[in-house]
Amino acid sequence: MSGQTDLARLLAEMNPILREGEYVYCPVQGDTASCLALEPIGTFREAEGLTLILERSRADAAGLSYDPVLRLITLSVHSALEAVGLTAAVSAALTREGISANVVAAYYHDHVFVPAADAERAVEALRGLSGT
Repeated sequence: MSGQTDLARLLAEMNPILREGEYVYCPVQGDTASCLALEPIGTFREAEGLTLILERSRADAAGLSYDPVLRLITLSVHSALEAVGLTAAVSAALTREGISANVVAAYYHDHVFVPAADAERAVEALRGLSGT
């Protein structure tokens, strides 16, 4: 099942959904197995170490440091990894509203992390972009 690549369709069908909960990015050191026991929803290895994206409550329970607190918006359209322009359009819409965004693309969907205080405004900006 391949994803959508047509930008007009991606924007029209993206249907942004604000997920429950708060999320954080945490830089961690140590073995990968113990880090994965925290059940992160995403990870990325950089030269400086491993970054976990996880629920704030899990980070708090593990005593991890983080900043800022984010909310997660999922674009429910099945976007292809090779699609061109979706991230740019989302970023531009949020930039116009003065909202920072961290976009993570997974196989089926794009996910946008925004500051918790801006989450509702971000969803409205994205709905405006899609015409919904």
